[in-house]
Amino acid sequence: MSRPRRPLVLLAVTAVIAALTGCSTTVPEAAAPGSATVETTRTVTTDQGDVTVPAEPERIVVLNSNLAGYFFALDVPVLATIPEVPGPGGGEYPTTWAEQATEDETVILPWGEDGFDFEAILAAEPDLIVGGGQGFPAFQAGEAYDRLSEIAPTVLVSKTLLSWQDQLSFIADDLLDQADAEAELVAEYDARAAEVAAAITLPPVPVAYLVMTADGVPYSLPEDSALPQTLAELGFEPSPVIADNPGFEAFGTGDSFELSTEQVSQVLTAPTIFTFGFNAGSSDVATLAQNPVYAALPAFASGNAYDLPSWAYRADFLRTMELLDYIEAEFS
Repeated sequence: MSRPRRPLVLLAVTAVIAALTGCSTTVPEAAAPGSATVETTRTVTTDQGDVTVPAEPERIVVLNSNLAGYFFALDVPVLATIPEVPGPGGGEYPTTWAEQATEDETVILPWGEDGFDFEAILAAEPDLIVGGGQGFPAFQAGEAYDRLSEIAPTVLVSKTLLSWQDQLSFIADDLLDQADAEAELVAEYDARAAEVAAAITLPPVPVAYLVMTADGVPYSLPEDSALPQTLAELGFEPSPVIADNPGFEAFGTGDSFELSTEQVSQVLTAPTIFTFGFNAGSSDVATLAQNPVYAALPAFASGNAYDLPSWAYRADFLRTMELLDYIEAEFS
């Protein structure tokens, strides 16, 4: 069980740091005669080109909370990261990895709608910066890539890696050279997913997804995006919303699309619906059922509309494991 945490927030930098750890040419450490040389750096191929990173980074700053969990799952300490939602005053650790972050004394860096706090990142003296992935912080990291690279070697996880499996593979294997640890985590997931699939009773399928923003704008998820595919492994066959409505254009990185009020009843015809709020927005079934637009949907009318936690969207490995627990509790 996670204990209450009090994460540290980095104060404003008070002096200019004269020297930083940056990209370096691969240089073998001195080795005794007859012993194998040890590489101190490795090259990682990214969408921005090849990046030379420390072979064993010790001061990692992760500029996307949705990516930080992979490092904790791999037992790789995170020096600093950003909160899940931009705003003043830093933020608390997500409960999913609060215990590990507290043990590592992970710092929550200031982060806002205008971007990252570069002085705070500079003061952290990272030897590796990791950003990218999905969502608003990924966009910001792409825009700030050159500036971040001046602070430390910067690796952006490609926005084309939509599933937790693909993101884990890149971070564990390509970036950290921990393919064995990756395989162990995947095997752990496979075993738990099979256990949950055998324990639950499925509602009517297929299943559609309703995502509400804080200002009440409805979105849905393409059937081939990460969350529907994760739950499909448990038997929740996704509704072919894009196949049936090819005119819809996916938003951002392709894992959501916007609906008008009129389109809701045309698209969300599946007998079961999962609903959640984007960035913890309010969208529980009980509230939505008070709106005649949603109350008239087949899933709501038959009592087969179910809440999902907001963090299920774009979940990393740790949160996907937590999602398995949630589904087991809901449908056993």
